[in-house]
Amino acid sequence: MVVRMRLARFGRRNLPYYHIVVANARTARNSKPIEKVGTYNPIPDEAGNKVVNLNFDRVKYWLTVGAQPSDTVEKLLVKANIVPQAPKPWMKEAAKRFESSSTPQ
Repeated sequence: MVVRMRLARFGRRNLPYYHIVVANARTARNSKPIEKVGTYNPIPDEAGNKVVNLNFDRVKYWLTVGAQPSDTVEKLLVKANIVPQAPKPWMKEAAKRFESSSTPQ
């Protein structure tokens, strides 16, 4: 059974609010999750901050057990300094181009 950490949408039209949940990968987006580990409000507040609430202990537990975060959840976890940023293929290519262009001739 593949377990994923992903977003489940709540709120209403034009005002999304997400729960960060741990669920079986084959279930629907808003089906009953195994566990709710946090929330995410993508609408910025007056100061321009997007609010993310996480239960760090449970997130770390699920990651050690083998839960795979979705791309969006992975970005949130990287910003919260829970997981390091995984190198992407385009990052390696960009680094090679940068090194070759900055080398003096």
